[in-house]
Amino acid sequence: MGSISVRPENKKLFFDFRFQGKRCREQTTLDDTPANRKKMKQMLDRIEAEITLGQFDYGQYFPNSPRTQQFREMKQRKEMAQADTPLFSEFADTWLSEMEIQWRESHYDTVSRTFKKHLKPAFGEKEVSHITKADILTFRASLAKVSGRNGNESLSASRINHIMTPLRMILNEAADRFDFTTPYRGIKSLRVPRTDVEPFTLDEVMLILDNVRADYNPYYTVRFFTGMRTAEIDGLKWKYVDFDNRLILVREAIVRGKMVPTKNDGSVREIAMSEPVLEALKKQKERTGDHEFVFVTRHGHNLIHNNITKRVWYPLLRYLDLKKRRPYQTRHTAATLWLAAGENPEWIARQMGHTTTEMLFRVYSRYVPNLTRQDGSAFDRLLRRELGESKQEVPCDE
Repeated sequence: MGSISVRPENKKLFFDFRFQGKRCREQTTLDDTPANRKKMKQMLDRIEAEITLGQFDYGQYFPNSPRTQQFREMKQRKEMAQADTPLFSEFADTWLSEMEIQWRESHYDTVSRTFKKHLKPAFGEKEVSHITKADILTFRASLAKVSGRNGNESLSASRINHIMTPLRMILNEAADRFDFTTPYRGIKSLRVPRTDVEPFTLDEVMLILDNVRADYNPYYTVRFFTGMRTAEIDGLKWKYVDFDNRLILVREAIVRGKMVPTKNDGSVREIAMSEPVLEALKKQKERTGDHEFVFVTRHGHNLIHNNITKRVWYPLLRYLDLKKRRPYQTRHTAATLWLAAGENPEWIARQMGHTTTEMLFRVYSRYVPNLTRQDGSAFDRLLRRELGESKQEVPCDE
């Protein structure tokens, strides 16, 4: 951030700001007065706004400065170097084909759709090196006017960030390959409002399990008491159920009808079966033990979670007069129940597929304040004990 300063030798004000990675100090003939400082501050605000938008012309503000010629020559060299860069659409196609081997098929499909629906129409016919910061910010602003899903008036901040991410990656990669400064520099993601988890209480869990269709009771028992993700439990195979050691081995997940590796390395884990989970899986074994997958439809097909959610889950919540919550809240429920029971946080993190306990305490700690002693009671007791002992040790005056 720039500033207005005064030279001690002549008491004249000067600008002090950064442009294209260089510190720029431009002298004026103005005396150090409040009025002059205000005038220069207004000009500095305009300069920094234009720098942010990629529209700043040094010579327009400081035509006689030696810096003006330096930046003009730098611009000319940059334009010559950028003369033969490919169109955004051409480079993005190349980049996508290179990234395909690194990604899950579902993720590749998502990024491809984002490119075709949003990025290609906006930037496809521009050379990658000619896309400016102003172009990017204008595009992001336009996304806020696009209608969202489920009747929402506009796209959420989270959705806009997901659209902008591949744009940032493409432009940064192009800048590396063709030796120009990425226009995405300094653009931060939109702030996403924090969404609180809404786990079920144990009473609500038991109410649901007592009333759910009998053929789905084992399914929801496992969901509530293991914290498995939807894709993990829907893709669970009998070969990953170890009854002897009472373990569920999480190795694969099903995404859009296809088996894929788990979400990340931390997701590969062994989940300990509690007694309800063990009994539920034994009961399920009698029903679907001849199938590859643990949970299947009555016709032996893989579960399609959207169908189960609409046909079983939401109708059941309405019937029980419970607040409508996504099935994913069963995962949050498992975490809060484990914490409330006093289980070791590191063990819980492993069960959930988290590599550290950081997310555990950040997301769930407010449900179990006494477990982590973050309600102030432990400090209160310490003070009472120590202060009480100190009073007893103070000798009486004779």
